[in-house]
Amino acid sequence: MTAMPDASRDGAVVDALVAELGEKTVLAGADRPARNASDWSTLGPQAPLAVVRPATTEAVAAAMRICAAHGVPVVPQGGLTGLCGGARPLPGSVALSLERMTGIEAIDPASATMTVRAGTPLQAVQEAADAAGFLIPLDLGARGSCAIGGNASTNAGGNRVIRYGMTREMILGLEVVLPDGSIVTNLNRMIKNNAGYDLKHLFIGSEGTLGIITRLVLRLFPKPACTFAALCALPDYESVVGLLAAARRGLGPMLSAFEVMWPDYWDTIHAMPGVRVPLPPGHAVYCLIEAQGTDEAFDAPRFETWLERQAEAGLLSDAVLSRSLSDVKTFWGVRDACSEFPQVLGPHEPFDIGLPVAAMDDYVRACKAALDRRLPGITALFYGHIGDGNLHIVAGLKGASPQPKDAIQEVVYDLVREFGGTVSAEHGIGLTKKPWLGHVRSDAEIALMRRVKAALDPAGLLNPGKVLATEVLPTEVLATEVLPTEIS
Repeated sequence: MTAMPDASRDGAVVDALVAELGEKTVLAGADRPARNASDWSTLGPQAPLAVVRPATTEAVAAAMRICAAHGVPVVPQGGLTGLCGGARPLPGSVALSLERMTGIEAIDPASATMTVRAGTPLQAVQEAADAAGFLIPLDLGARGSCAIGGNASTNAGGNRVIRYGMTREMILGLEVVLPDGSIVTNLNRMIKNNAGYDLKHLFIGSEGTLGIITRLVLRLFPKPACTFAALCALPDYESVVGLLAAARRGLGPMLSAFEVMWPDYWDTIHAMPGVRVPLPPGHAVYCLIEAQGTDEAFDAPRFETWLERQAEAGLLSDAVLSRSLSDVKTFWGVRDACSEFPQVLGPHEPFDIGLPVAAMDDYVRACKAALDRRLPGITALFYGHIGDGNLHIVAGLKGASPQPKDAIQEVVYDLVREFGGTVSAEHGIGLTKKPWLGHVRSDAEIALMRRVKAALDPAGLLNPGKVLATEVLPTEVLATEVLPTEIS
């Protein structure tokens, strides 16, 4: 149980933080940046007691020790691009931002690894890898803003999970500050290392509730020599499943992305200004397929021949093949147009769910019908990284203020449970999905999660109330509605 805010305690902890870390590191009162009051979730802002911006792991540890001694909760923050409220401060908490802990510490070409500080933006990590002749395959729409430590703490997915896996598969070692301020450093650079428990997996995907990631060792991958893409229209979802199986067989490790968009999504982007849509509306479903190769002279004809065979097999109603990297970017522009949905659709509820691939279309049909029955006139668009079982939904009732989010969530998540899916495929639980965790995790699993949390953070001071509730949150914490940032 986290202690309630106390004015004398709050003043004492701020004074202690300033005395230890300095006024440049600790921002309180009017000096607190407004951006640290929230993340990209639909929750409104909550000003923290103070914003602490350490520049070293030792300073992170010192801040944690001081806050633990005063019983003050700490909310870790990275790039603040999370969509579930995981980085949003709670009343009386200290926001610990890693925004000053940036930089690439080392690139080891022999072991194909990079050691990087946790606050480094993903795009900077990608660019450093590229300059060294390697690839960091993790890629998100928020690449310019999100921090690599936050990507690890949420086990981010992105566009190329089908080939490279989630963030978890790209991490070899971590340095972590625990809730009591102790530092655990294991910056392992070896793929094979079975010396006892692999403790990094406790912290990857734990959303900052078990420890604060400060440094990471990332696996580097060979840089593709060429990239190809095709936008395809298909007659039905059965053809989508067949095309995915054919892509896995025929393209093998070249297959790097398999995205699917349902007709309502396609109709919406087709009407958006500035979006070039190479295929007309009117088809049952649309796919974007990307392949990355090592020899353009060999792989380009291979990709084209494979696509022609799928058309001959009757899986495609229409298709457009890229002839240049510019075409590849244009095709991805169709898929990435979802970033403009807040401006086009207005307020709505975004969802990131996972389902068995074969059940996707049945779920989409059932969800659309249930939403229409519950909220006549609602707009619901479906799209996602279907190759790895990830479906995104945006749903909103035009003109409704506030949006009927409880009703929308109930429909979406009840059907997720019915279809054997997950309420979070790649964005975590945070605050917003916490009430639905029991839909997809058993009582025994949640009890074990609580035991792990209690073992590492017995006072419940590190990112309290996120993922697993340790206290009852006031209603107003979850009540504010703002325009959402789109999921990708």
